[in-house]
Amino acid sequence: MNKEFKSGYVTIIGRPNVGKSTLINAIMGEKLLITSNKPQTTRNTIQAILTKENYQIVFMDTPGLHKPKHKLGEYMVKVAQSTLSQVDVIVFVTTPEEELNLGDKYIIDQIKNSNSRKILAINKVDTTNKEKLAKTIDTYYNYFKFDEVVPISALKQKILTN
Repeated sequence: MNKEFKSGYVTIIGRPNVGKSTLINAIMGEKLLITSNKPQTTRNTIQAILTKENYQIVFMDTPGLHKPKHKLGEYMVKVAQSTLSQVDVIVFVTTPEEELNLGDKYIIDQIKNSNSRKILAINKVDTTNKEKLAKTIDTYYNYFKFDEVVPISALKQKILTN
């Protein structure tokens, strides 16, 4: 049986320290990218390629998208923004928040008009309760209708279902 081989590009974006690199490491099944509690550890777009029998996905880990306060910040934001028009899927990673913070509003406004599929990945769900998670999902979905919403714990390599 000859199955069609598919490939695609996925960018992982979000504020600094929401777990973008940790998520890619979990997907890849090994620690390929540096993770740190220090913001802005990732300074350039880094690619990780997942190849399986019938598909290949190129993941692009970007610097945290934020309003820059200095030249390095401006450079890092330009690097992150440049991936938005080059991908099939945008995975926006955030953490459980009861209110939509300004940093996430800024990012959502950057991705709104992209033709790519948009997935909201709410990371670090192992650090919150179901009520706060439900409030987070409602808050973000009311601001922007993502194609998918996926609660995860990248560190524990879990996807929350129902």
